Amino acid sequence: MPGNPLSDPNWAADLANTVERVVGNVRDKTTDRAVKATRGVVFGLLAALLGLVAVVLVLITATRLIQVLLDIGLTRSRSVYTSYFIVGGILGIAGLLFLRKRFTEND
Repeated sequence: MPGNPLSDPNWAADLANTVERVVGNVRDKTTDRAVKATRGVVFGLLAALLGLVAVVLVLITATRLIQVLLDIGLTRSRSVYTSYFIVGGILGIAGLLFLRKRFTEND
């Protein structure tokens, strides 16, 4: 009888291999997937945060560059608020285009 530990000398090794295989399968189906999902969430949030910082820095740089270019022909105060109007206008137009695209995709 192969299931009897008294008559099968490999019973302990076979049982240990079976337990190891079952535990390995459970770990592959649960823990490994959870680790991959957690890594995806963490790296996704990190990328989103770095992307947001990059967008803010690009907007600050663009505003400052426009101010420097407008300083050539305008006074300092006029170049500052004119640069705000230019960057705000560009962002407003971009927002309107995204809003228009949103409404056309849902219809």
